Parts: sequence; structure tokens; C-alpha cells
Amino acid sequence: MQTVRDDDGKRYVLVKRSGESSRVRDPATGEERYLPNDAVTFEGVSPLVAAASGVSEPLRRAVTAVHDDRSLGLLVELVDRDAVSVVELLAAYDLCESDLHGLLSEFRAAGLITETTVHGERGYAATETAREAVATLRGEQE
Repeated sequence: MQTVRDDDGKRYVLVKRSGESSRVRDPATGEERYLPNDAVTFEGVSPLVAAASGVSEPLRRAVTAVHDDRSLGLLVELVDRDAVSVVELLAAYDLCESDLHGLLSEFRAAGLITETTVHGERGYAATETAREAVATLRGEQE
């Protein structure tokens, strides 16, 4: 498979090419349609990257940073609780310090949380990106 762009710059995944037209799939909707061959331009983007682009950026960030139910639960808790100190996180959940630090580091690298101060202690707060991702996962927005 290859990726193509139409005359308006919209990206598609090329499904099939014939003599006069190309069947393309919109990565955002999954819908397929035919475009004239002279209306599509080939590009070098991986079709898997193009397919992933149909998922919102906040949700893609969360999916790549969350590895299991515990890490998803931690992200949801950070979204629901606003800012939480590290001391409180260690006391409230069944994560050792190194596991917690690892998850928080991944969330920070993905732009899902930001470091803050809570009651004079180091803590973390969810970013708008994390809030959007969790809302989408909960079916609250699309």
C-alpha cells in the first residue's frame, strides 16, 4: 500500500489503482472512494502512519504512553483529580516509587501531564491533551 494526496492536499491510503482511477481510503473515516489518477499524487508517508492519523492526536499520545490497566488508571486518576502530589500518589496507589516515576516520565514525555506544586510538594497535573484523550476514551467526545 502507498499513500497519496488529492488536489486539495487531503491524504488517503491507496487501495487499488486502475488505468483511469484510483480507489482510496480516508484514514479519518475509513470510507473508500474513487479519484481520477490525475487527481492523486504519491507521497512517501507510511500507510500505517497515514492510517494512525485518522485518530485524534491526544488519543494517539495516550495510547502510546499507556501500557496496561494500571497505567491507564493512573492517567484517568490524574485527569479526574486535577493536581496530585507525588507523596499522595505513592500513598494512594499500589505502585512502587520507581514504577510511578517511570509512568510519570512517560506521561510527561507524551505531553499528558505537567509538573506542578501541590501543598508545597512536587506533584503532577493532567494537561488538556490528557483530558481530551480520556474524554474520548470515555465516549464523551469524538
